[in-house]
Amino acid sequence: MIRAVRNIFRVVRIARTLSRHDALFPLDALHLPDASRRLIGIVAGSPKPSADRRPGQRLTEALQELGPSFVKFGQSLSTRADLVGEDVAADLAELQDHLPPFPAQQARQIIESEFEQPVEALYSEFEEEAVAAASIAQVHYAVTTEGLPVAVKVLRPGVEEAFQRDLDLFYWLAEIIERLQPAFRRLRPVDIVRTFNETVDLEMDLRLEAAAASELREHFEDEPTYRVPEIDWQRTQRQVLTAERIHGIPIDDRESLIEAGHDLEEIAGRTLIVFLKQVFRDGFFHADMHAGNLFVDEDGNIVAVDFGIMGRLDRETRRFVAELLLAFLMGDYRRAAEVHFEAGYVPRTKSVEAFTQACRSIGEPILGKPVNEISVARLLAQLFRITETFAMPTQPQLLLLQKTMMMVEGACRRLAPEANFWELSKPFLDEWVTDNLSAEARVRDTIEEAAASARRIPNMLEKAQIAVDVLSPEGIRLHPDSERAIGTQFGGRRNFVQFVLIFVLVIFTLVILFKL
Repeated sequence: MIRAVRNIFRVVRIARTLSRHDALFPLDALHLPDASRRLIGIVAGSPKPSADRRPGQRLTEALQELGPSFVKFGQSLSTRADLVGEDVAADLAELQDHLPPFPAQQARQIIESEFEQPVEALYSEFEEEAVAAASIAQVHYAVTTEGLPVAVKVLRPGVEEAFQRDLDLFYWLAEIIERLQPAFRRLRPVDIVRTFNETVDLEMDLRLEAAAASELREHFEDEPTYRVPEIDWQRTQRQVLTAERIHGIPIDDRESLIEAGHDLEEIAGRTLIVFLKQVFRDGFFHADMHAGNLFVDEDGNIVAVDFGIMGRLDRETRRFVAELLLAFLMGDYRRAAEVHFEAGYVPRTKSVEAFTQACRSIGEPILGKPVNEISVARLLAQLFRITETFAMPTQPQLLLLQKTMMMVEGACRRLAPEANFWELSKPFLDEWVTDNLSAEARVRDTIEEAAASARRIPNMLEKAQIAVDVLSPEGIRLHPDSERAIGTQFGGRRNFVQFVLIFVLVIFTLVILFKL
């Protein structure tokens, strides 16, 4: 009861803020009863007319006024064009996560509390003025006692408690929406908040961000065209992260890049290839690749920072995305529909033919453009918008991928508007498709799956025998013929297992040969 009362008062404040910015329009999507809408109108007050600004711009301003949690939630909604519409989603993508810095003295206190020693014991120099400040943390430049220049990220005081209060409100609202509007359950509002919660939790522990940076650095240790700052683990804790200080030009500063003699099309191509390698080769990608987190060093290499938000795609999801994009680019809309059904994203009760028609309605307008204007992010956004008709559940990992694709495409197009990005990425994609989607790749995967299944058989038999022995003091006796076949000693089981392994591999070999 206390929770409900507290959240009702907070909802009133939110409604009034939205009304001041003439941004109550998201409530229309909830299809609330007329009485509820009138009540909200009375509580919120009369909206301030804003004909000179788009709805998305008005909502963006309201979220910025409501605070950091709402800014970050708005950024996550920028991937949900199916919920808020493409125009609003595009405006939400422009939300900037900036706050005034907190005093350096507080940063020093947090560092000393985490390491239980004075700041001077860790850093010979520590700059008082923060070089960047956001809702969760801010960054100070420093020099270690060994003389290495570093960047020190410090968690904002009280940020965890503030986010938890807002998250409780988001959960409460999502639960109400699911309860009152069954049609919205397909969109998983509670799961959307849970995914947002998990993302925020990861960002609140800077050790996890350091681990993400370290993993990404390992993936590209043999590729100098993409650099990730090295982590100073001796000066990293839950609320403090110390990393190598990087030097470079912001990737969106075209004039400075040109003055430094860099080839903008080459840089755009490198950025795109790096992203594709992260997604398809590694299944682990930097999911916050906006221009503020990407720099270009003096050699033209891409340098990334801020690894609080990362995405992961398992092998099957990577294949789904690759096959989907390949089908769209080839205009094979039937195949584009089939991969959705094969992945289990669309219920079997729906019509493949109808979904094929829907895919065509998305692909034809986009693919009718010159190849250098094709936007994969836009294609995926359009695809998510038709999901309601086919009861396709929300896939959070694909939403994060689509959002990051939008960032990467935006950064690349600002650098080199005339570049043909598909042509630049074609060699990598061709190689990946050959290695992962060809007939040979499928045979290899089938054999690997068969071998993995076979390796599990001995353990399963061991557990089965243990279960039989435990069921009764005397033990449950198997049929004499079964005992002779399996054996009660390990040697007998081993012979049986060898027989099963050979049998399974023979069957799989026959299946593979039949498919070929």
